[in-house]
Amino acid sequence: MTIRSLLVANRGEIAVRIIKAAKVLGIRTVQVHSAADADMLAVKLADAAVDIGSPAPKKSYLNIEAVVNAAKAAGVDAVHPGYGFLSENADFADAVEAAGMIFIGPKGDAIRLLGDKVAARAVAAKAGVPTVPGSAGRLATIEEARAVAAKTGFPIMIKASAGGGGRGIRIAADLADLERHLPQASAEALAAFGDGGLYLEKVITKARHVEVQILGDGQNFVHCFERECSLQRRRQKVWEEAPSFLLPADVRTRLCASAVALVREVGYRGAGTVEYLYDEATGEFYFIEVNTRIQVEHPVTEMITGIDLVEEMIRIAGGAPLSIRQADVAAEGHAIECRINAEDPARGFMPAPGTISKLSVPQGEGIRFDTMLYEGYTIPPFYDSLIGKLIVWAETREACLERLRGALEGLVIEGIPTTIPLHLALAADASVARGAFDTRFLEQWLETEFAAKTGATAEVA
Repeated sequence: MTIRSLLVANRGEIAVRIIKAAKVLGIRTVQVHSAADADMLAVKLADAAVDIGSPAPKKSYLNIEAVVNAAKAAGVDAVHPGYGFLSENADFADAVEAAGMIFIGPKGDAIRLLGDKVAARAVAAKAGVPTVPGSAGRLATIEEARAVAAKTGFPIMIKASAGGGGRGIRIAADLADLERHLPQASAEALAAFGDGGLYLEKVITKARHVEVQILGDGQNFVHCFERECSLQRRRQKVWEEAPSFLLPADVRTRLCASAVALVREVGYRGAGTVEYLYDEATGEFYFIEVNTRIQVEHPVTEMITGIDLVEEMIRIAGGAPLSIRQADVAAEGHAIECRINAEDPARGFMPAPGTISKLSVPQGEGIRFDTMLYEGYTIPPFYDSLIGKLIVWAETREACLERLRGALEGLVIEGIPTTIPLHLALAADASVARGAFDTRFLEQWLETEFAAKTGATAEVA
């Protein structure tokens, strides 16, 4: 089925990104919005817009019935979920298909299978992909948790079977920690994802977070190389790069091949990301999860490969075969993405909604700014604080860092505090320049280096 029109079931910068890709393909767009988002940029750019409810996400962007009814009323052929909200909700994918429209992403059954981290670990094992030592399935009892911990040793990580974004995760240093944190993690997972299931994984010290971008049409599958995502705060990514520097060539080859093997196992359709922990000390990597959607950090992959991932996933959803073969995918140069949030990093990253009084975006070769902003726009207080992504490309990582520093200095957003000062400090940091960091680096750096540079106390940082 050819997609002639689609509904964007999301908001913010990803909604703008989807609309721009659809326009390139000649596709009419309909943008849903809550009452708080009536004047957002995506509404202004779309061909039509539909109000789906009050500001509370559960009554608008997370309301499956409201979104599907809006799509049916608009007469669209397809629905693009973006990331977050309903993007990895299998029931939503099924509801869109049941209403006679195309869900731009994998089928509901694939989302269910890969969205459950325990089930996904089993798929990975079947495909020959190494997994982090831990529980074989969901934990049934506290006794089972104790037995797994006795086998793998401490520290051990408690993880939610469903969802993502760092929720439902705790690290237990000993048995008392484990017994205390299990009910807390389960309650948090239940509240966030409607599923309190948990499993255990051994903590890999000094681990780096590396992920592989894949595309599949159900029969053909390719990887688009990997991304380095180790700079995280509270398990939320802050800064991403492609490719992953310092990764040995043989490890890269095995890593990317394993991601393709995993998605081939389930006949994956669409864009997706296979995430790993890489133990630099041993050279081993371990599968952790699959994200069955487009990622926030997809632009860095686009910058090094020249592949428009959003356009490709729309074509695939419309029934077209994958337009590229593995031999066609080449990585050139280096790209870095900085997530720009409406937060004050010197005040404990306090959210800072407000009105944009001035916006000046740097221009030039290798510079891209994906955003939801325009001058005079008032950021509502109800949603995620991400307001834009500054992406920079250059031929080498060193040149990329230099270009990034200039681009950050040229990015002016007035009226609210943002995380631009945080990224300026990171871009100037010697350890970051050397690539000497892992997933625990940023939080320690915030308490020492950043606190010293900004005057923020360690507690605030």
